[in-house]
This record gives sequence, structure tokens and C-alpha cells, in this order.
Amino acid sequence: MTDAVDAAVDSTDRAALAVSVDSAETPAYAPWSGHVPAPEHRTPVTTYRLQLGADLTFADVEELVPYLSDLGVTDLYLSPVLAAAPGSTHGYDVVDHRRISSVMGGRARLESLAAAAGARGMGIVVDIVPNHMAVPTPGWHNLPLWSVLREGPDSPYAAWFDLSLDEPILMPILGRRIGAVLADEELTLEQVVVPGQEELGEQWVLRYYDHAFPIAQGTEALPMHVLVERQHYRLAYWKVGDEEINYRRFFDVGTLAAIRVENPDVFAGSHGLILELMGAGVIGALRVDHPDGLADPGGYLAQLAEATGGSWIAAEKILAPSESLPTSWPVAGTTGYDAAWRIDQLQVDPAGAARLGALMQELTGDAPVDYDRIVEEAKREVIAGSLAAEVDRLARILDSLTSQDVRLRDHTLRDLRACVVELLVAADQYRVYVVPGTPPGPETAAVLHADAERARQRLEPDQGETLDLVVAILLGEPVGSEGLSESPERAEAIIRFQQVCGAVTAKGVEDTAFYRWTHLTSLTEVGGNPAGFALSADEAHAWADRVQNIWPDTMVTSTTHDTKRGEDVRARLDVLASYADEWSDLVHRLRAMTAQERPLDLDGRSENLLWQTLWGTWAPESADPMDPERLSAYLIKASREQKIWTTWTAPDLPREQALTDYATHLLTNEEVSRELEAFATLTAKAVRTAILANKALALTWMGVSDIYQGSETTRTSLVDPDNRRTVDYAGPGGLVSLLERLDSGATPRNLDEDKLLLTSRLARLRASRPDTFVGPRSGYRAIPVTTSFAFAYARLLDEVPDVVVIVRRLSKRLEQLGGWREESVVLPEGTWEDVLHGGTVEGGNQPLADVVADAPVVVLAKVASQTSPTESAPLVQPAEEAAP
Repeated sequence: MTDAVDAAVDSTDRAALAVSVDSAETPAYAPWSGHVPAPEHRTPVTTYRLQLGADLTFADVEELVPYLSDLGVTDLYLSPVLAAAPGSTHGYDVVDHRRISSVMGGRARLESLAAAAGARGMGIVVDIVPNHMAVPTPGWHNLPLWSVLREGPDSPYAAWFDLSLDEPILMPILGRRIGAVLADEELTLEQVVVPGQEELGEQWVLRYYDHAFPIAQGTEALPMHVLVERQHYRLAYWKVGDEEINYRRFFDVGTLAAIRVENPDVFAGSHGLILELMGAGVIGALRVDHPDGLADPGGYLAQLAEATGGSWIAAEKILAPSESLPTSWPVAGTTGYDAAWRIDQLQVDPAGAARLGALMQELTGDAPVDYDRIVEEAKREVIAGSLAAEVDRLARILDSLTSQDVRLRDHTLRDLRACVVELLVAADQYRVYVVPGTPPGPETAAVLHADAERARQRLEPDQGETLDLVVAILLGEPVGSEGLSESPERAEAIIRFQQVCGAVTAKGVEDTAFYRWTHLTSLTEVGGNPAGFALSADEAHAWADRVQNIWPDTMVTSTTHDTKRGEDVRARLDVLASYADEWSDLVHRLRAMTAQERPLDLDGRSENLLWQTLWGTWAPESADPMDPERLSAYLIKASREQKIWTTWTAPDLPREQALTDYATHLLTNEEVSRELEAFATLTAKAVRTAILANKALALTWMGVSDIYQGSETTRTSLVDPDNRRTVDYAGPGGLVSLLERLDSGATPRNLDEDKLLLTSRLARLRASRPDTFVGPRSGYRAIPVTTSFAFAYARLLDEVPDVVVIVRRLSKRLEQLGGWREESVVLPEGTWEDVLHGGTVEGGNQPLADVVADAPVVVLAKVASQTSPTESAPLVQPAEEAAP
């Protein structure tokens, strides 16, 4: 049941209370069992993600609480709040689990924010980072790591970090090889008082410019070349890292060192403060960052669920298109990437694939059938490059354990490494989940065996037996001599393979191939399925029904701090599939028009990406127009991520400058602007439809809906750090005043206000009917329509339709066919109130021309009958003329 949710939401107090499940009213077991919070814990209904830091502190957010409450938000969803590395812009580089970030305002201000939110019935969701800590500059900011670097195996934190203390810890921070650094006396010793260890007085530290490292006791008087050899770490040339790194990193990021959260002491030490704040009611729910990096994600999540007493927890799990979240995980669901790409693909016209593919092939040489090849190439490059050390380490583990067992010998290191490489390349999801000592389920075994069959095709015939052995070891099967099949090395091989597989997929696919593949760039989103291009209504309904049945409290989002493009940029790009001929013609005209300015050596992939980015961010009249600096920064990042003609480690600065000069010309040239404006006019209705329809889907489709900061109006955000830009809330034209204007009954003046009106009305609808949208009483059912251009569904309350959503799809093709004509929708029985446009409609077979007309989306809320106490009361309606 719902805790104290009024029958209607007063327009001046839109604070929404969370759902709590009354166990007495639910069966002992259901498909969703274990995936909803315990009765005493709240479930968020609508969250609002905020990226905290120096520019957005706890005090700043506290000032926003009235606005966010009025918007309809039930929970503030905060980026990581623990103390982070100096200058951190995201908070995922934690340095101290015992302190709340002083930059954000410290513990007292967090508690004040929670109290202010609680006074309006709002909760706090916090993002936590169990996988890694920062390797900061200077190093003393991470005192646990500082201790390990100074004391090695004798450090009380020796078990914290995922590294081997049998050899010095590699610190690849030198600008040159160590011999040259020593010869030029760039390393110096000095005495300092280390922050956080003031009681120890001055300590000797080893300095390399801004870097500082501790000195092992008794080595400070040694000659420098001897001193560096006597430490528990090894200073090295930065280029050595990718080949010789000996601590687990977050993917290939050397400044983020993994911790062993599977160790009970590490779990306790790294989660103590967060759990204390949850016990005090300051924090109510959690988002878990990157669980796939952990040794045993399922085990960790079970431990976390127990430690929190069954709180709402969302796991940042990136699922392959055909993959499902493990049902054994005691979490509410994912953070919503799996919904985001499906929302986009519903608005992508499959008829545009061929023409957009032809344009891509003309500019880049990549054909539409080349996607798998591009992914394979990218993964191989990552395996041979930035993740070479991790792959080599895994191969050596396998070589060691096979050489120790006479029954497993005669498999060479070369063959073992080849099999590992091909398995990693063949993997089509982040990782499998095998716990050493526990037999994997049949689905897990099937995934790895399918990978092996793909890998076999790339191996030499004689390597087949080695591949079979590797797969058996990775599945924990009892191969080899009796008594040796449960050795620590076998357990390590199982775990390392899964961790490396996730890193290879992330860096190879999302961070390389997705930047190279330019067929339609809105599809190259986190967890996306660009090869699938478009999604049918039936496919979308089938997926939603499966998720709702098991994960009713999962999160649905359309923009995050990790998305490659914001939701509005993707929506504009989605429309290109409907206007593929016109777009191709436009690109050809613009290329001819700017031929003199276009660099002669412009890379085709970068060029196609530039054209699509230019269009996706084309909103010169909005409150968030693109500018040359932002566009240039994005293009440089994207090109370096492509790793074709420029990279982060070997940037081609002259070609980068030529690319950004051309981009600036395109963005500022009047002729180009006129052409793009004409295309914008041509596609205006389709773009508006896609933006508003997609937002409505994100707010009503299923589960907990997340609104990313500022996305209640249109934004031209690209990949981070661009998507972490500040949002204008309190300025003269800021979001607070815009919402007040709309709430006064004013008509929206532009797409920004259309979107804000839709977002607020649907968030308030969710607040007034929480059990319809989240929790075990909620449900989902496709609504019969006679056309594929309408995507319609009902959100159920106790199996009874309570809210109906009808979304317009593929707007251009619908118009070409003459509109809705005789098409119809079968509405559930009863009287239905139009939340966005006013008026009512009766159940039964109704013409779409009457119910939807020209609207991008219609949301109908059931009018409660006097004899049905379980039905929700209607939402207080906005003014009739305010109709997106």
C-alpha cells in the first residue's frame, strides 16, 4: 500500500511519497520476489539525477527542493557524495570512504538537504562506487593506498586493493624512462606534513613534479637510484602501464585502482558511512556503479541488500540486447540503459536504413553489413593495446595452473593466450557470472559455449583442445587431476576472465566501435543495439512485459551522465531515418558548398560524425544552443576515441585543429545555417513528436522514472563532460520561473516549454498514482491498435487499467499515408481523463483521429468511480490551453 498519498495532488504541494509494499497483501512468492524493497523501505517513484560538485553543492540542491517537488519528483538522485580526488568533476574517484565531500558541503549540509527533502515527502538516492578508488595526485589524498605504497604487505590496507604484493606496484607516471629521469635529477626528496597524518609530523616523500609518494622507513638516506629500487612501488614511464600494470584498474584508467570489496573488512570499511547514513534516514536508496567490475557481483549485491535491510537498489548493469538481468540478484533492476535505446529505436524508421547506409559507405567506406567487423577490429585493438597487461596476466595464470597438473600440460602459453583472446573477441555481452566453487547455471554455460564456438572458427585446428580446456576451467568444471580442480589459481582465472571480458567489451565496443560506426549515431548508445537499427511495437511490448513481470521497480531513463548524447540530440537524429533521402541530399549540398574549407585529409568517419552531430545539436533558438568550443571539444574527444587517425596517447594536433576549424565554419557560416534551418523547418513536426513522445515513454513505460538534470526542457548535451554542464534553474529565464509560468495557465511558447509542461504533468501523475507505476501492484498491458504508427499500453493497478498511454510513431510516414484515417484504439472500459490536453473519453473502440489527433502523445488517467475504492483519483488538471 501507499504511505499517506492523498486522493488528489494539491497543485501547491506536489511532494510525492514513496511506495512501500505491505507484505500482508502480497503472496509469499511472485516473479518479482526479492526485487522490491522490504516493507519498511521506500521505493522511489520519480527520481531527479543531480551531478554534484563545486558548481552544485548540497546547499545549492537544497534551494532547488521546492522546484523539484513542484515538478513532481519524489527522490533526489545524487552522484557520489564521498570525498573524491582533488578537482574531481564527477565523484567516481573516491579517496576517503569515511568522509562526505567537503567540496559539496560535508555531512552537515547533506543531512540538512535530506531534512529539507523529507519535509516535502522526498527521499535521497545516492550513487556508490564499490569497484575502485582514485590514485590521486598527490598520492596522500588516498591514505589507504598511501599506506600500501609505503608499507607494502605490512600495511593494514594490504588486502584492500586488487593487486599482487609479490612485486612492486607499478606507478606509470613518469614523462620519460626512469634512467633519463634519474639522470636529470627530476626526482627529489622533501619532508612534509601529510594531510590526515598530522600526528606523525613531517614525513619524507618522493617528489616528481606534482606527484608525491611515501618512502619506506629507513630508505631516505640512500642514493636516489638505490632508493627508488627499495620501495614497495615502481615508478615507470607512463607508456609502460598498458603492458605491465599489475593492479586491476577501472577498465584501462590507471588513476582508478580497484579494491577487493568481496573482502568483508573492505566491504565494512568502504560502506560504513553510507550504511550509517541509511540507518539514520539520511539516505533511502542506492545506485551501484559498475558492479560488473567486481569479483562476484551477485554476492556483493546480496551482501549490500542484507546490510541495508532490503532497501531499493539499482545496479548499473549494461545488458546486451538479448540479455536479462540475473534474477538471483536482490536488486530492483538496472539503471535504465536497457530502456533508453529501445525508446529511441521505436522512433527510427527502418525504411531509412539503406539510404543512410549508402551515405555512410560513401563517406567512410563502411557498409551497413560491416558492424560486426568494426566491433571485432576494435576489440582486438584494445586487447593488444590498453588492456594488454590484463590479457597477458590471465594467460599467465592459465599457463601456471596447467603446468602444475600433469594431466593439463602441453598447452603452450601462446595457445592459451590465443584462446583467451578469441573468447574475449567472441563475447557478445559484458560478462558471464560464474562463482568459483559453485556450478554455473545452464544459461551461463550456454553463453560461454556459444562464445567458444565463434572463437573456434578463428583458431588453428590444433588449438581446439586448448579452447575446450580453457572453457572448462572458466566454467569451474572438474578437469585435470583430482584435488587440483579447486585451486586458488583456478578461482582467480575464473574471476579475472569475467573482469577482463567486461573491460574489453566496454573499451572495445562502447568506447571505440560506437565512435567509428556512423550509420545513425543515436543508436550507438550505452548498451545499445545499432545493428538492429529499428524496433517494432511488438518487440517493445514483449520486452516491457517481461521486465514488468520480474522487475516492477527497475529504473527507466533516457539521459544519464554516461550517455553518449542527450535524449533530445538522439531524438533529432532518430528523425533522420524518416528523412534519409532529404538528409543525404543536404549533406551533399553542404559538402559542395564548403569544399574549399573542408580539410583534404578529413577522416570519413569523423566527417559523418560531424554532420550528424551538427544536426543533432541544431537548436539555435533554444536556451541551450551549440557553440564552437563545445562542438570542437566533442569532436576531438570522439576522434580520439575512434583511435584511427588520432588518439589520447598520440594526438595528431594539426589534423584535430583542421577538423575543429571546419566544424566552427559549419556552425557559424550563414549559408550553412540557412540550409540547416530549412531542414529544421521540414522536420519540425517530426522532431517535436520524437522529443515529446520519447519523454512520455521514459516517464510512463515502467518502473522508477529518472529525469536527468535539466532534461525537463530540451538540451544539446553530448558525451561527458558536456552533459555535466550547469543548468539554469533560478535565472530570469530559468526552469523555476518557466514552471511557475506554465502552472499559472500560460500556453507553452516553444518546444522547451512543451517539454517542461509534459514532464511536470506526467511526474505529478506518477506522484498521485504511485502504485500504478511502481511496486508489485503495478502492471503493464499492450492496448490494441489497428496501426503500427501508434504504440499504446496501459499501466495497471491490481490488474485493472489505470493509466493509458498512446504514443505517435514515425510521424512522417503516418502523414504520407493520410494520417490516422480510420485507424482506432480499443480503450479499456470506463471514463478516461486526458492528462495533457484536458477533456475526457470513454472506453471502447475509439478513432485515433479523435483520441490522439495531432498530439505526439496522449496520456489518459482513469476517472475513479464511487464504487471502486482501489481506483486512483484523477490528477488535478493543467489549464486546457497548455497542451503539448
